[in-house]
Amino acid sequence: MEFIPLSVPILNGNELKYVNEAVSAGWVSTGGAFVPRLEKEFADYAGVTDAAAVQSGTAALHLAMIECGVGAGDIVIAPTLTFVAAVNPIKYVGAEPVFMDCDDSLCIDPDKLECYLIEKCEERDGLLYDIALGKPIKAIVVVHIFGNMADMERIMELSECYCIPVIEDATEAVGTFYNYGRFNGCMAGTIGDYGAYSFNGNKIITTGGGGMFVARDAMRVQHAKHLATQAKSDELYYEHDEIGFNYRMTNVQAAIGVAQLEQLEKFISTKQENYFLYKKLGVELLPFDERVRPNYWFYSHMTTERDKLMGHLNECNIQTRPVWKLIHTLPMYKDCFVYMIDKAYRYYDNIVNIPCSSNLSDEDVKRISELIKNNGS
Repeated sequence: MEFIPLSVPILNGNELKYVNEAVSAGWVSTGGAFVPRLEKEFADYAGVTDAAAVQSGTAALHLAMIECGVGAGDIVIAPTLTFVAAVNPIKYVGAEPVFMDCDDSLCIDPDKLECYLIEKCEERDGLLYDIALGKPIKAIVVVHIFGNMADMERIMELSECYCIPVIEDATEAVGTFYNYGRFNGCMAGTIGDYGAYSFNGNKIITTGGGGMFVARDAMRVQHAKHLATQAKSDELYYEHDEIGFNYRMTNVQAAIGVAQLEQLEKFISTKQENYFLYKKLGVELLPFDERVRPNYWFYSHMTTERDKLMGHLNECNIQTRPVWKLIHTLPMYKDCFVYMIDKAYRYYDNIVNIPCSSNLSDEDVKRISELIKNNGS
């Protein structure tokens, strides 16, 4: 039986052409025409003024922490149901996470977030402090899981009420946007104060490894670009005015990214068609929020026989994966503060992510669907 992977890149556009152009021009590192081109074209697509191309979504999140002013002794609110890279940058800057539960979108629960802010916090000198921990809350990390969108209307109301900046981890939600309400037409990653995107190999578009940083304040994007290039203030004499990082995307990566961005809407259309074909064939999948146009990045099937189903599909040469282990249960985060987490456990125990690549054929979907419905019987 032919192997069907979970999520792989589709490189059948202008990727090779643009990479050859970059190589022929001799610009393969962080200089060259494709880096600013990708930044402009991505900014235009996302509806923002500017964007900074970086080495990874994690790098974008780290830069967002810095631009947000998060540092040692601070608190950042974060979801426990997410990939660990969404949380590690909190530790990079010396801060501590407070972990929140998810709602049925798999994203951070705004009801519990509000309860925490009301019940466990108080204002001191213009900042909101966690009473028990005695530390200020400097940011909220919101992760848009599997291409869905967190309830940004509620979250931004809380952000504005309590003056807490929002960092959007849109690493899985490139192309997802609101089609309703206050943020109608706004892309995931552009609603909060800062946004981070990933172009890792399994994302809906890829640069092999890479990401993008955006911010509501365009000056923050310029500063992030400065930090991402080792904070070099004089190109000729190698003067540096801050602690910087080697976070700039390479020209070869950007060349791939330009070609991928050209095909993004086609990828989303294919993923949407396959999502609804799975459902038509009787596979129950977690829904996406009706208020958004999702990018349909991952398809999540709920089952009380998670491990049995994954083993069955693996035997049939079909790749699957569970949702991530909850971050507050990992050894390096087990002593951090958690607030009213219960729903995340159920989703962790029961989700199986099934193949969702943009090149899945109807026959692939039919084969997978039959195996899921049979599940070893």
